[in-house]
Amino acid sequence: MVPDPTRRAALARLALFLPGAGSAYASGRNFDPGPGRSDAVSRLAPYVRHRLVTEEEVVAAVLTQHGFAPARKFIQEVCWRTYWKGWLELRPTVWRRYLAERDAAQAVTAGGAALAEAEEGRTGIDAFDAWVRELAETGYLHNHARMWFASIWIFTLRLPWTLGADFFLRHLIDADAASNTLSWRWVAGLQTPGKTYLARPDNITRYTQGRFTPRGLAMEAPTLIEPPAGSAGTLVPLEAPDPAVPSLLLVHHEDLCAESALPSDIALRGVLAAFDPALLWGEAARRFVGPAMDDAAVRAGEHFGRVVIRADRLEAGALITAAEAVGARQIVTPYAPVGPVADALAALAPVLAEKGIALRSVRRRWDSGLWPNARRGFFAFDAEIEGHLRAEGLL
Repeated sequence: MVPDPTRRAALARLALFLPGAGSAYASGRNFDPGPGRSDAVSRLAPYVRHRLVTEEEVVAAVLTQHGFAPARKFIQEVCWRTYWKGWLELRPTVWRRYLAERDAAQAVTAGGAALAEAEEGRTGIDAFDAWVRELAETGYLHNHARMWFASIWIFTLRLPWTLGADFFLRHLIDADAASNTLSWRWVAGLQTPGKTYLARPDNITRYTQGRFTPRGLAMEAPTLIEPPAGSAGTLVPLEAPDPAVPSLLLVHHEDLCAESALPSDIALRGVLAAFDPALLWGEAARRFVGPAMDDAAVRAGEHFGRVVIRADRLEAGALITAAEAVGARQIVTPYAPVGPVADALAALAPVLAEKGIALRSVRRRWDSGLWPNARRGFFAFDAEIEGHLRAEGLL
């Protein structure tokens, strides 16, 4: 069942979870009692992924309720998504490498019985097959189950990790290019070279509270090997929008709370909500994002007091038509991290420029402040979180 795809529902879910975001989360977060029965975790992932509620809002609310030390585990969990996005922003070639390797693996493996059995939940491994069904029915898996699933896919079923990552992309509502790809790489031993994650039957039985007793799992997890990913780069510099130029706000599904992303002095003439299903990987995500985009468009229109235009494609014709309709010479949009929307915007910019329309992206302070710290592993990144929260006045 797709969760209610509105900001109001996101804030309600956050409020419901807040009392448990401290010690209860730290002690219970690894337990997966089954679909719809896990009270220890927040279930905010779809909302945060599409920014119906932002990471900063979530962390600020948790800090108000608990303070930093008692809620550190949950704050770290929120910041893992920030870390993965920052890491990939600094190494975008890793995303392109993933896509190429996935396509090559599909060409070799397509039609194979082992892949079909895994994707249809017919492996005979009780836990794995149940997670396939849960994922298909709900668009969600507990984070611990995602790790077990990926490990079994790679080391027990011996299927290409890239196809497992693709399976998650096509079914998880909250899948994004960075968190999904890099989490699978971590399990495979590629993200932290030489360090893999092995799913153990006793661990699964314990943390699923006896629901599963998987048999036949791999006893070892040999690390996969690839050419070096290369050193970290720097964030792409952005040209700030000109506040005096008549502008059109473009809302896309990477940030569905655009009203909190833009500078307040932009001369907005209108809002364009462009929901392009082709830029999402799976039906569950499309069912969530479609109405979430409607919710975001209404909020943005009301916040800025401007007319809302809708488009079902993120393409030049729709943007040019919308800009001309409201007399805009500049399109302003929240920054899209590495992935399909970012690629689409990069392709659109020169086409719009030929029509005299500038395309300007605005990166949130949360991202600008934390992404540059994702140059190394998460522990080094984690050491910078408290300082960032203090600098932003959240502590």
